Amino acid sequence: MTQSMTGFARGSVTTEGLTVTVECRSVNNRYLDLHFRMPETLREYEPQMRAQISQSFARGKLELSVQYQQNKTTSEAALDTDHLNTLQAALKQISTFFPDAEAPNQLTLLQAPGVLSERPIAVEILISATTAALKQCLETLSQNRREEGAKLAAMVSDRGELIRALLLSLRQQLPALQQAHREKLLARMASLELTADAKRLEEEIVYVLQRADVEEEMDRLDAHLDAINAALIGTVPCGRKLDFLMQELNREANTLASKSTALNTTNTAIEFKVLIEQMREQIQNIE
Repeated sequence: MTQSMTGFARGSVTTEGLTVTVECRSVNNRYLDLHFRMPETLREYEPQMRAQISQSFARGKLELSVQYQQNKTTSEAALDTDHLNTLQAALKQISTFFPDAEAPNQLTLLQAPGVLSERPIAVEILISATTAALKQCLETLSQNRREEGAKLAAMVSDRGELIRALLLSLRQQLPALQQAHREKLLARMASLELTADAKRLEEEIVYVLQRADVEEEMDRLDAHLDAINAALIGTVPCGRKLDFLMQELNREANTLASKSTALNTTNTAIEFKVLIEQMREQIQNIE
């Protein structure tokens, strides 16, 4: 299955008054490159998260954001009695300087910074919720990348079929092109009034025609297109292989252009290169 390397996904899990949200943005990259933004509480869990991600993806730069929030309706408040005692002692001392001042009530004391705080979340619960949210996020991201990858594969395949059509047309024209080249060589030799015997001239013509023959290049182009189609429908990441095959296609197109003895062949080689470049642009985004 062809996968794209770009995508965005979000996973969110709520459990025991805690909501964990994981967001992931993926872009092109030669390797698997992971970046995390998350609370320090979860830093020690990063290796497990990396392992979980690497089971799903082989390439791409992934930026992950992890956030959590306690549900206010279910979270419990913790009273810092030591801090409250210190605050009361300070107020008692202040009252000796301002005996007529009104003493703060209980609500005011509880609203003082540090007196009340949310109870710490159990690390086990946080990690469990993060694992579930990450799994949900990765499944969505993988689905998105597969859907985008299918579109990329279709575009690459379409360009490949256009190249095949050009190859078929060139093959049909080849006998006539070779005959025209042969006649041109004979006419040139006749104009030079060469004295060599007919057998030697025929050997030279055959040699020149063989050097200009592009059958092998066309066969290799066909073979590379078959390999591309096989990679696109395979079950393993194929981006690197496709990138290599693009280089091979381009090499054959260049050789075909350099051997060209007719405008038709040259124009076909140029069309090959345009289509190959269009394929290469799409393949840069395939995992």
